Amino acid sequence: MLILKLQALFCFFPARSLDKLYNFADCSGLHLIFALNALRRNPNNSWNSSSALSLLKYSASKKYNISWELGNEPNNYRTMHGRAVNGSQLGKDYIQLKSLLQPIRIYSRASLYGPNIGRPRKNVIALLDGFMKVAGSTVDAVTWQHCYIDGRVVKVMDFLKTRLLDTLSDQIRKIQKVVNTYTPGKKIWLEGVVTTSAGGTNNLSDSYAAGFLWLNTLGMLANQGIDVVIRHSFFDHGYNHLVDQNFNPLPDYWLSLLYKRLIGPKVLAVHVAGLQRKPRPGRVIRDKLRIYAHCTNHHNHNYVRGSITLFIINLHRSRKKIKLAGTLRDKLVHQYLLQPYGQEGLKSKSVQLNGQPLVMVDDGTLPELKPRPLRAGRTLVIPPVTMGFYVVKNVNALACRYR
Repeated sequence: MLILKLQALFCFFPARSLDKLYNFADCSGLHLIFALNALRRNPNNSWNSSSALSLLKYSASKKYNISWELGNEPNNYRTMHGRAVNGSQLGKDYIQLKSLLQPIRIYSRASLYGPNIGRPRKNVIALLDGFMKVAGSTVDAVTWQHCYIDGRVVKVMDFLKTRLLDTLSDQIRKIQKVVNTYTPGKKIWLEGVVTTSAGGTNNLSDSYAAGFLWLNTLGMLANQGIDVVIRHSFFDHGYNHLVDQNFNPLPDYWLSLLYKRLIGPKVLAVHVAGLQRKPRPGRVIRDKLRIYAHCTNHHNHNYVRGSITLFIINLHRSRKKIKLAGTLRDKLVHQYLLQPYGQEGLKSKSVQLNGQPLVMVDDGTLPELKPRPLRAGRTLVIPPVTMGFYVVKNVNALACRYR
């Protein structure tokens, strides 16, 4: 499912704006999640839902198929707006929102997501704990946001640091621990991910280098059972977006497009001989060569069911060779290697696929994403500081033959 999320930052959201937004989402095949304003408060600090109810009634009258959320990063309310809301109160607010939705026929079973907390530091975990205790069963998925690094001090080489890439894994475990305490098995979504804070950094957040964090995020989340990630943002917000001001795709757009076309939802285990080293006491192994494997997307009619797609990140300054083994050894491989295009190197806002620059054919036509066939049995050669996708054709993998 493709998702478009909107946050209502103002007390009054014009009906005409909602009409335009919904029509855009509907025409684009997107499902809209609308985050209602949680900052309207009664004297006792409970949520004032009067304007939200008016919006819900209007939306219902138009039969808009929308999912709902309340607020954004509640852990920052005191800093940003001078009024704090604890987890218990936020849980009560969500129960109140659920009670508003249930009498409205079209929204009686609408999905509700939250609490959309920020980075899970100690105070944020306490807020999540209070929320889950009160309203854990009310939401359809628990949501949080992740930012990798301070956009005011980031440098291009920071995107190659394995320690930075691995910060997400620790955060996932913290969120899962709280959620599973109260609602074991509840879905968890990463509802906002940005490479750098403060709206991103020009010529870095929108560059090829930022793709290492983005692709690793997708692989790491899938490995840990999180199947929804919402990107900040598509257009016109800081420098973390996917297209520029003229709607030209940026590197992360091409990366996302290849991921959607080639990667299926089923995750496969990967073992690389010579890569997995035994950790020494007090030492964490942080690999610069990262390999993820999925069943190939069964909607991609270029590949039969049972094919496997690897996506590989090489952060080394030297090329790396990978020899496929076992049932993968003698299979034809299609390579989709993404490299920066132009003299800017890692800071480039353009990419090339297998040596060919990727550009739109016209305003409404994407270029053909042509693979480079590699002969059966050939060693995969991964150039330094690059990333790519490798479809191993006709493997007939049992795990990938069925949905």
